[in-house]
Amino acid sequence: MSLNDDPRRYEHLSALRLEDPDAVARAATSRRRHPGLKYGVQNFIVAADHPARGALVVGNDPVAMADRRDLLDRLQIALANPAVDGVLASPDVMDDLLLLGALEGKLLFGSMNRGGLSGLVNEIDDRFTGHTATALAALGADGGKMLTRICLGDPDTVAMLEATAKVIDSLAERKLIAMVEPFLSSWQNGRVRNDLSADAVIKSVAIAEGLGSTSAYTWMKLPVVAEMERVMAATTLPTVLLGGDPEGTQDEVFASWQAALALPGVQGLTVGRTLLYPADGDVAGAVATAASLLKTPVLQSSAKVSE
Repeated sequence: MSLNDDPRRYEHLSALRLEDPDAVARAATSRRRHPGLKYGVQNFIVAADHPARGALVVGNDPVAMADRRDLLDRLQIALANPAVDGVLASPDVMDDLLLLGALEGKLLFGSMNRGGLSGLVNEIDDRFTGHTATALAALGADGGKMLTRICLGDPDTVAMLEATAKVIDSLAERKLIAMVEPFLSSWQNGRVRNDLSADAVIKSVAIAEGLGSTSAYTWMKLPVVAEMERVMAATTLPTVLLGGDPEGTQDEVFASWQAALALPGVQGLTVGRTLLYPADGDVAGAVATAASLLKTPVLQSSAKVSE
């Protein structure tokens, strides 16, 4: 159910896109930038790039993310919390948020490879159909994110690794962050499944952090799995935690994040559906709880999840 029933609340975006498409570039150029990254101050980034892959499902609702107006409502609620540092979005969502003035002082990460559509027969051939490094630099963005599924039984994997390495280099040339999200994946009953065992995640990290001719601007974006201490021992790269499609109760999910956020090298959260579509519908509450888990200059990860 939508948080706002007014069907015309974003009609001005359609008018701007029709009559003044340059408004997107002007909004990007004039916005205030994020003050900068600092180790020990964890970052909170909200992800909203799922629809561009055709992934609209949240929990048991197969079209939860289909209503763009509802998604923008939820994103604006999340971004209004000053603890939320930024957004990870596909170009269409990023442009809407820029036009809404919702990204003042925020980090911007563009979603770069959306070609491996959910359920596509050649899903592993995950081509770069979204933001380019050139476009991200023009937007004044901070970096780009790429999903990197490593499927040893699929011959498209090697081409995708090569393409990913080239994009990492392209971002690094512009001093932009490459947020790499690796998985060891396989085909099971006609669907791509990610192996979330600690050993598999560690192997995916080992492969992904070696892509490109430099790792100077590379981050990892990793799932929270069992034995996260072993996972984080596999890299010295700044790492943000992803949420994925939520499983378990909200308290259980937050508790797992809290434990992982205490580990060395973890720079924060990059989470979407878990916070934008919480089971109780309280987006502001879910975002506030997640924010309380992060290290800040004043409070060094002392917040506890209520039991």
